[in-house]
Amino acid sequence: MPGRLPTPSDFPPTITLNIVPPPTNHPPTNILVLLHGLGDTHLPFTQLARQLSLPETACLSLRAPYPLPDLFGIPGYHWGDDIQFDSSSGEMDMDTGFKTSIKLVAEDVIRKVLVEKCGYATREIMLFGFGQGALAALGAAAELEEQELGGVVAVGGFLPASTPLPTVGKKKSKTPVLVCKGRSRSLVTDSALARMRDWFEFVEVREWKKVGDGMPANREEMLPVMQFFARRLRSRRGVPEGAVEIG
Repeated sequence: MPGRLPTPSDFPPTITLNIVPPPTNHPPTNILVLLHGLGDTHLPFTQLARQLSLPETACLSLRAPYPLPDLFGIPGYHWGDDIQFDSSSGEMDMDTGFKTSIKLVAEDVIRKVLVEKCGYATREIMLFGFGQGALAALGAAAELEEQELGGVVAVGGFLPASTPLPTVGKKKSKTPVLVCKGRSRSLVTDSALARMRDWFEFVEVREWKKVGDGMPANREEMLPVMQFFARRLRSRRGVPEGAVEIG
């Protein structure tokens, strides 16, 4: 039995999100959960979900659980358990613990709603996170451990420091990960990639020809993301050979 389209009433009232159904109202074979960056809201990623227009895929754009304090003067939200500042740069630290956010994504959204209420297999659920949202996405995928997700796209993000290294002899997660990062001044360091490869069996890295880890800004930067979706999204309607993974 295919999963059904989630509704707002399926989720706890503490979770704020927008649901974007598949284009042309096809039954949703897949779910893509989008997690915005530090200091943003779910609204721009709701628009991104509409622009992606992925076949047979419903998108959930989640808002991070914590509002930024009033002193920042911006109506944004963050995924971390705390707010800290980098002593060298003076900027807000992205990696401040993700216990609440990981539970929200892995347990409250994926397990309790998408799997138990709506009938999806974890393999039919993908995550897309930017910046601090990518840390929450990767932490949630690690929390689910041996339950393979459709995949994680992590733009400018890495595995949270609070995620422990897997125990010796433990099998790596089969959830494939696509990491997108800038060529220079990226927060995704070689050591961060090594930690991800300790946890996940398949980690693909695409390095953009730009400074920093911003969102994809053109077709060239978006192409590896769309190719990843094409390989991992499932279809029950039939598609051209090689476009989408079947089964």
